[in-house]
Amino acid sequence: MSEDLHHLDVTGLDCPLPILRTKRELVRLAPGEQLQVAATDPHSVVDFLAFTGKTAHTMIRHWDADGVFYFLIEKGPR
Repeated sequence: MSEDLHHLDVTGLDCPLPILRTKRELVRLAPGEQLQVAATDPHSVVDFLAFTGKTAHTMIRHWDADGVFYFLIEKGPR
């Protein structure tokens, strides 16, 4: 596993906490590093797509498995 891949578990948290915790974690990363987020909030797909659509961060991919939504986000240049 790449050292540039970080993980954040926000399962059990509801909006807006998953996005707020993700923003806080992305601040700690260098541009180009990736963050994989695990969330259970059913609205998180809409929230994370909107978040990456309005910021310099890139949604690499998202998927779900066994009731958990996963998001792979690359930190943007800013």
